[in-house]
Amino acid sequence: MSPTLPTRAPIAVLFDLDGTLVDTIPFILAAVRHAFAGYGRCPSDAEWIAGIGTPLREQLASFARSPGDVEGLFDRYRTYWLAEHDRRTRPFPGAVEVVERLAASGHPIGVVTAKLSQGAHRTLRHVGLEQLVQVVVGADTTARSKPHPDPVLFALDRLDRSPDAALLVGDSTHDVAAALAAGVRPVGALWGVCDRAALAAAGAEVFAAQVAELPAIVRALDPA
Repeated sequence: MSPTLPTRAPIAVLFDLDGTLVDTIPFILAAVRHAFAGYGRCPSDAEWIAGIGTPLREQLASFARSPGDVEGLFDRYRTYWLAEHDRRTRPFPGAVEVVERLAASGHPIGVVTAKLSQGAHRTLRHVGLEQLVQVVVGADTTARSKPHPDPVLFALDRLDRSPDAALLVGDSTHDVAAALAAGVRPVGALWGVCDRAALAAAGAEVFAAQVAELPAIVRALDPA
């Protein structure tokens, strides 16, 4: 009788949060407009979207007149975000069901986001995803955030997976860059802030046009 070969554990599936699992981009843009109201020039939607995927304070600093203004802008953003979060935060259609399906198939699930960890947990809890996610890596979890590989590698360490046994689903070029820098396969989410051309230019080769396509993509990329 031939010996039974060991079965490889299912690959980890990492997700970005805003624009990938939750439909919050209009909410984010409203919070930006609130933060800059009365301040002077407010970044355009296109300018802000170009930086989504990096920590909030970094984005605010790039539009503030001086470094000393950043905390005031941050506080105004957070005040609006906290007040409006539950009313304006919702998952993309099918996102919860897809994550449930992947988790039920044995895939470790992680979230790697530019949100602060506390805010990320609040969002995941609100939309019914928190109990399905085994690790949440926020902007304050590691010293460097996306597009650096550190947050991705931190998540993989917690999930006990190597980079070649994981993929990262994200809608921004920062997600793609972080995944590639960590040695993880990126999957471009085409329902978010970046189009196929931008994600491809960043190095993505696999794309999902809608959330429902993800289980089939995971199956195709999982060597188990």
